[in-house]
Amino acid sequence: MSRRLLLIAHDPSTNLQRLRQALMAGASAQIPAVQTRFTPALQAEPEAVLEAHGLILLTPENLGYMSGGMKDFFDRCYYPLLERTQGMPYALVIRAGSDGTGTRRAVESICSGLKWKPVQAPLTCRGEWGENFVAQCRELGETMAAGLEAGIF
Repeated sequence: MSRRLLLIAHDPSTNLQRLRQALMAGASAQIPAVQTRFTPALQAEPEAVLEAHGLILLTPENLGYMSGGMKDFFDRCYYPLLERTQGMPYALVIRAGSDGTGTRRAVESICSGLKWKPVQAPLTCRGEWGENFVAQCRELGETMAAGLEAGIF
């Protein structure tokens, strides 16, 4: 049975786009039973989430909070998804210039209200840009897809 993984990202910068591409590459690597799809946060609709078996959320930290694009996604989709996606496994990636705690707290609060289940602690790529962020995102994509394929998540 094919599983569907949805990546919702607000990635306006080149570095964020690299993180998104690494997440997609990892999720697609040698796991044909998982169909991975990317939707920009500003275009994500509840129907796409309802069709998914798992989610990866990617957002930059903006002024100590999630990006406006990710907030827009939650504002538009929260109530249509409430009560319909309980138990949805998700992973969160934050590209933070400082510590990312405000962003983490805000996203986790919304996801908790939706009763989504984190598959791991958020991956916070903090501080100055590091090439290791790309490898970490690829690994997270692989982990998420493998977990969906194996029925762990």
